[in-house]
Amino acid sequence: MEQKENFKEYNNGEITVVWKPSKCIHAGICVKTLPQVYNPKAKPWITPEKASTEALKSQILKCPSGALSFYPDGKR
Repeated sequence: MEQKENFKEYNNGEITVVWKPSKCIHAGICVKTLPQVYNPKAKPWITPEKASTEALKSQILKCPSGALSFYPDGKR
């Protein structure tokens, strides 16, 4: 039986941030780079509206596991 990949999406009005927890290695780069966006103790833990789209893209591209990705609104 094929297992469906679990993911969550968070939108800032320009892009949608996709988080795949099964890929996450908890390196913490996201939290260290944009602590105002990524707060593991909060619900939701990702609040992309708290940073610019360019800052989000830059940080997401540095995710070592590929657990974080993004796509422009309406482009999925």
